[in-house]
Amino acid sequence: MSDPKLERSPNYPFTAFNFAVEIKVDGVAEEVCSGAFSECDGMEMTMDVKTIREGGNNGKQIRLAGPLGFGQLTLKRGMTSGFDLWTWMNAAMANPALRADAEVVIYAADGQTKKVSFVLSRCIPVKLKAPALNAKDGMVAVEELQLAYESLTLKPGK
Repeated sequence: MSDPKLERSPNYPFTAFNFAVEIKVDGVAEEVCSGAFSECDGMEMTMDVKTIREGGNNGKQIRLAGPLGFGQLTLKRGMTSGFDLWTWMNAAMANPALRADAEVVIYAADGQTKKVSFVLSRCIPVKLKAPALNAKDGMVAVEELQLAYESLTLKPGK
């Protein structure tokens, strides 16, 4: 008989297609674009490291941790008649202090269970790109938004 404490379920990787982006901007929208984005990239943090060399010790370096830097979140979606992104960008131009909080949620295969969330604080739109238009392709018109954020934290699902 096997010991249930020793048995573990497989640790499968998360899928990259089952996600939602929740952006809340005071005075613009309760949830920008209803979280409907087809692509999301740029959740990253990088720690600067300073290297110090000790005189006479040529075989060793001292590494000191420096400040964290954060990337820019790039979001893409098929353009619709919901113009929340454009409204937010115009509001941010009028009020540079306007910030939003965002959460990128990765769901399990059932589409309901939150596996993990990435929480981005004090976001500001830095680039909004209108879709490229070409009559011969018949493709969906895709708009792009880039956000700068001040911090990134991971929140495990339940």
